[in-house]
Amino acid sequence: MKDFFGLDEKKTTVRTEIVAGLTTFFTMAYIIFVNPGMLSATGMSFEGVFVATCLSAAIGTLIMALFANVPYAVAPGMGLNALFAYTVCLAGGYTWKQALAMVFICGLINIVITVTKLRKAIVKSIPESLQNAIGGGIGLFIAYLGLNNAGLVSFTLTAPEAGSLVLNSGVTPGMMAFSNASLVLAVLGLLIIVILMVMRVKGAILIGIIATTVIGIPMGVTQIPASIFSDSGTWTGFKEVAFAFFGSDGFVSLFADAPKLPFVIVTIFSMCLSDTFDSIGTFIGTGRKSGIFDQEDEKALEGSGFKSRLDKALVADSFATSIGALLGTSNATTYVESSAGIAAGGRTGLTSLTTAIMFLLCLPFAGLIGMVPSAATSPALIVVGILMVEPFAKINWSDLTDAVPAFFTVAIMSFTYGITNGIAAGFIMYCLTKICTKKAGEIHPIIAVASVLFIIDFVLKAIGV
Repeated sequence: MKDFFGLDEKKTTVRTEIVAGLTTFFTMAYIIFVNPGMLSATGMSFEGVFVATCLSAAIGTLIMALFANVPYAVAPGMGLNALFAYTVCLAGGYTWKQALAMVFICGLINIVITVTKLRKAIVKSIPESLQNAIGGGIGLFIAYLGLNNAGLVSFTLTAPEAGSLVLNSGVTPGMMAFSNASLVLAVLGLLIIVILMVMRVKGAILIGIIATTVIGIPMGVTQIPASIFSDSGTWTGFKEVAFAFFGSDGFVSLFADAPKLPFVIVTIFSMCLSDTFDSIGTFIGTGRKSGIFDQEDEKALEGSGFKSRLDKALVADSFATSIGALLGTSNATTYVESSAGIAAGGRTGLTSLTTAIMFLLCLPFAGLIGMVPSAATSPALIVVGILMVEPFAKINWSDLTDAVPAFFTVAIMSFTYGITNGIAAGFIMYCLTKICTKKAGEIHPIIAVASVLFIIDFVLKAIGV
């Protein structure tokens, strides 16, 4: 095992990798229940999507482990599942089988752009200042995700003043009062993890998650399941959703209505754009700080073939989306929560292998895994955010051509709850600042093209296409 994963070369141990894998799993385990709940609104079987979510996560993460040998986990992505359920199906009027067909096509496109080296070229084209902004921005994004999941952030509806420029319903963010048990438990969990981290206790994040879960039992936050096992209806539901988009009510009907073809094309384009840049942002943000993609990987970027771990990670991620569609779920993508396991010391595919095994164990033991509350996992995300903002120090804030794109990358990514949104803003502002300072020659063609595509995407969304 040590030789297969190269543990000595990466200066890690079996214990560290397993702990890291468990940490990653528990910080993203919410998806096995959130995803079915969201997709079931389209008429899909909750139980079927539950199985599809576990299997797609396990298979995608296994590819990361055994092929790419990197500590990243794959699962159906948040945001992409909302696009699937609410935009495509409920608002767009498409059936869930047609939506799965769109996801499958998106996966095929991702495979093509990865095999043709376009994805790798995108990674190479991003300037170092934006890479640092993306990395730190993801740290703030993760921290905000943790704060929100913990219930610490409140959103109050207030009536806008007469003549004000407030265009929304008057939503004011604030801090929630410490009046509910779940929030109190999350704060306790945060204190436990922080104390263990500063004391340099190995496995601090995982220990904190488990300890918080246990403390939550007498507090009434951690719910003891009636049964720790899945029932037979779970597999019946899976048969309904797996490979369901093949046939006349899936692929064939998707392209049968000519007036709706623009919507189909735009939707697939949006899926590909979001999926691609979410994954690239995660790889850059975590890989640069941790050294997972080391100098040998960077040298391999200049050559041909798929020799580096980054190359292989991009391939693994590209196959995950199509696999997820075949099994019956929305776009699978590399999870930013993988950074929790990386923060716990994960450096090789053994971390991913551990996470994949845990997803498989969820199938018969859904009740047991589901008892871990968000109050126990959200503190881990907050701490990971702390660990990931270090790249901010490497940005030249005194140079506005670096500072402006970096700021908008971080601000938009964090405040709009979207990694791709932040990357889009950063790319566009980078091009703008370079053009205005007569340095347009420094703009990589891929950055320029990507910026134009982002602008087109924004315009299409604005006009409701």
